[in-house]
Amino acid sequence: MPRSVIQAKCSRYLQRGQPARRTPIINRDDYTIVATYGAEYRGIVQYYLLAGDVQRLHRLRWVMLSSLLRTLASKHHSTPTRMARKHQAKIITPSGPRVCFEATLHREGRKPLVARFGGIPLQRQKTAVIDDRQPDGLHHPRKELITRLLKRRCELCEQTGHMNVHHVRTLAELGPPGPTQPAWAAVMARRKRKALVVCDTCHDHIHAGQPTTLTA
Repeated sequence: MPRSVIQAKCSRYLQRGQPARRTPIINRDDYTIVATYGAEYRGIVQYYLLAGDVQRLHRLRWVMLSSLLRTLASKHHSTPTRMARKHQAKIITPSGPRVCFEATLHREGRKPLVARFGGIPLQRQKTAVIDDRQPDGLHHPRKELITRLLKRRCELCEQTGHMNVHHVRTLAELGPPGPTQPAWAAVMARRKRKALVVCDTCHDHIHAGQPTTLTA
C-alpha cells in the first residue's frame, strides 16, 4: 500500500500535521459522530483488505481515533482521555477480542442503536472481494415547465417561435370562472397552472388586457 495513499486518507482528519476535531459535525449527537467516523474507517479498511501490508492502516486508525475523541471532547467541553474512557468497549472478532469505541442511541420501546469505530482486525484477507460498482447515471428529469418551453408552441394560439412564460402568484388571481374571466386565465385555471407558455403576441395582449386567440 503506497505511503501516499495513507497520507491522503489521513489528511482529512489533520490540521497542521496533527489530528483535529471536525467542526461541521460537532453539534450532532454522540451516536451520529461515532457512526460517521466508523463508517468512513470501515469503508477504507474493507477496500484494502486484499493488500499484503493492510496493517499499515494503523496510522490511519490512530489519526481518525484522535480526531474522533477530540471532536467528542469539544462537544462536551471535556478531554479526549475522558471521552476514550466513556466510549471504549471490547468486542469479539474471528481474530480474537478487539478494542473499539461505541456510542449508543436509546429508543423508547425499541432496541437501542449502537455505533462503533474500530474493532476491525487489520489482517490481510485473501478471499476479500472488491466490488467496484459503476455508479448509475443520474437521471434528472426536466421540470415540466422547461419541457413545455422547449416545444416552442404557444399554449393559447399554438403559434410557434419565441416563447414567453406568463406567471401569476396564486390561482386566486385568475378571478372567478365565467364570461368575465379572460380566456388565458380560464386555460390556466382549468389546468391548475400558475405559468403559461405563450408567444410574444399573446403575451402582449394579456398584459394589455386585450382578447387572445384561443385554440388550445
